[in-house]
Amino acid sequence: MNDPHTRRRFLAEVGKGTLLSTIGPALASELGIMPAAFAADRPEPLDFGDMEPLVRLMQETEVAKLQPALLARLKSGVPLKKLLAAGALANARTFGGEDYVGFHTLMALTPAMRMSDAMPSGEQALPVFKVLYRNSNRIQEHGGRTGEVLHAVGATPGGATDAALHAAVKRKDEAAAEGIFAALVKQDTDAAFAALLHCVQDDTEVHRTVLPYRAWDLLDVVGHEHALTLLRQSLRYCLAAEGRRRPEWDEHSDVLARLLDEHKLLDREPGTRAADDGFIEKLSQTIFNGTPAQAAGAVAAALAVGFDPLEVGEAVSLAANQLLLHDLGRPPAWEAPGKPAGSVHGDSIGVHACDSANAWRNLSRVSRGAHVHACLILGAWQMARDTGSRPDIRKWDTVPSGQQLNAIAETDAPSLLAALDDAIRGNMQGRASAVAQRCGERGVPAEKVFATLLRYAVSEDGALHAEKYYQTVCDEFRTTRPAFRWRHVTALARVTASEYGRPAPGQAEARELLRT
Repeated sequence: MNDPHTRRRFLAEVGKGTLLSTIGPALASELGIMPAAFAADRPEPLDFGDMEPLVRLMQETEVAKLQPALLARLKSGVPLKKLLAAGALANARTFGGEDYVGFHTLMALTPAMRMSDAMPSGEQALPVFKVLYRNSNRIQEHGGRTGEVLHAVGATPGGATDAALHAAVKRKDEAAAEGIFAALVKQDTDAAFAALLHCVQDDTEVHRTVLPYRAWDLLDVVGHEHALTLLRQSLRYCLAAEGRRRPEWDEHSDVLARLLDEHKLLDREPGTRAADDGFIEKLSQTIFNGTPAQAAGAVAAALAVGFDPLEVGEAVSLAANQLLLHDLGRPPAWEAPGKPAGSVHGDSIGVHACDSANAWRNLSRVSRGAHVHACLILGAWQMARDTGSRPDIRKWDTVPSGQQLNAIAETDAPSLLAALDDAIRGNMQGRASAVAQRCGERGVPAEKVFATLLRYAVSEDGALHAEKYYQTVCDEFRTTRPAFRWRHVTALARVTASEYGRPAPGQAEARELLRT
């Protein structure tokens, strides 16, 4: 140690080590003093190129300063869609599909964008600001940039197949699964999505089902060049869930394999046969009242004789709708902040069922090959299983009851819309749903009813589900035949009345800012 240069280097490294142990590796990295050995072990961060400054804005801005910063970007010419895209990338990089509030917020982003298109002039930014506020608040709680979960991943050369991906997930090999998936996305995004669905279908659970569709749907907002970033979240959710694998997971897989083979659906092109109202009603009741195997079998049989998958999907969604309308609400033992006894908003069995059915229906729509049929069969299985977990629910009267319907004296559109608004503000779930049903029967324009419900889907907190469920109902109303579509609006009116009275954090500030 006589060489003065060697001695200085030694003391410098000791000093760095002491400082590192004092301030921690994250801050040391930011200051550029991370030792080489530590730096080499750190995974390469994701970088979003031209979007990076906006993404960092979402991750690094204190939530109290976020909305003024968003408004400033809007006024400078940044489109609302681009702000939302940055929020999606910030969410993915921070949470990677592994945080409950985080992935619920991600699933609300595209619905918020669509809600903004229907808002009155001057208020279009409110739904997006609401979800971005929730997004950045959760990111800050998660540690901002220091808490990032997703990092750059390289494609595994060779051997990237559906079977290889599925096997890597089942053995909980995260590195192998991510490398294989990166290679599949690089080759063909649609094929990679199909491979991902093999993993998703291993368990019929609401978040496992909804997350991949909402991530796929976000590609139109964020850009298909970010497909790997968005879809990796669903892959990682599946990987994490393997640690909770239960024997009953194999039951639906066995039934699915048998039905696809028995009805020769593996190689069958989707049918185009139209179903009449009576068939759809009967199929929906079979799904609602049957065992999981009976529900799945009925859907498989309908697909086998050539009924259009889009129409079969109607029956699955209508069965889920019945679950929401039969629900007596949250039991007193399950009440929680923002979700009182009797409420049906948030993670209620009915909202979850409707969101799951909508996801399976849409996954079928954007899929190809056997997945078109498999998604609907599994959607029916999941619907019947969820109903069977509360078998007494089938015995309960639906909302609205005959008495509630008979109490609606209003007949013209203005009076009915005013009555709907009053019922929501009074938390009267039955009356709100009864008024909504009468609106459909009296020919009140659907857009006026949706405008009333939209106002509260934006203003209220909704326990993480307001935006997603509102979009579910919009989708189902648009793709369900006239004889049944108002059932979905009736359910949304009930949920809206349930969630009223708990304003969303940041909304008052956003409304004030947008007036300036």
